[in-house]
Amino acid sequence: MEAFIHKSVLIFFTALGIILGSSLLGSFAAILVKDPPIGTMLKLAQEIKIWAIVAAIGGTFSTFEIFESGLFQGELRPVIKQLIYIFCALAGTQVGYYLLLVLSKEGK
Repeated sequence: MEAFIHKSVLIFFTALGIILGSSLLGSFAAILVKDPPIGTMLKLAQEIKIWAIVAAIGGTFSTFEIFESGLFQGELRPVIKQLIYIFCALAGTQVGYYLLLVLSKEGK
């Protein structure tokens, strides 16, 4: 159980870091090419959410294999774990996006 919690926390913060890092670095690139950095940062954060989820859970093929083995062999525990991992990654991306909204003062 401890390993499950550790992995869930790691997935959450990995997704959070991907959103924050990519958006902030993208906004620096926007400054270099004279685009509005805040708008670019929020647009990048919105567009990269799905990729952050996939990267945080470690790719999609292992997840589909676990779903397949769990559903067709009657083992629901691995399926539930994968769903929780996906939820943790999704929560990390949303927290990152909302942090960026608050920091940019667009989310009033």
